Amino acid sequence: MIFDVTDRDFDHVVEQSTVPVLVEFWKPGCGGCRALMRELEKLEPDVTGKVLIVKMNVEENFQIPAELEVHALPVLALYRQGRFERFIGGLGTREEILKQLRLT
Repeated sequence: MIFDVTDRDFDHVVEQSTVPVLVEFWKPGCGGCRALMRELEKLEPDVTGKVLIVKMNVEENFQIPAELEVHALPVLALYRQGRFERFIGGLGTREEILKQLRLT
């Protein structure tokens, strides 16, 4: 299950994770965000134990999106060892996202 993170618990979740963390920044009413979430839900069984997938609503949380200068949605951010590594293209299929994660 993909769970929500907030500005308040974000650092704790990312820093405590023993696996890379993939964050979807989204907002209600964003069709592309809903489409990407469906792809992430398809991807999740393939990466369980390898990647933690979380989502952050940018209408309720401002600090982390501002720090990353998130201006367009949807967008995926990849964190490794508690640090931001890079953005992954916002729209994509399960297969494209998996390829970009480079888990092998």
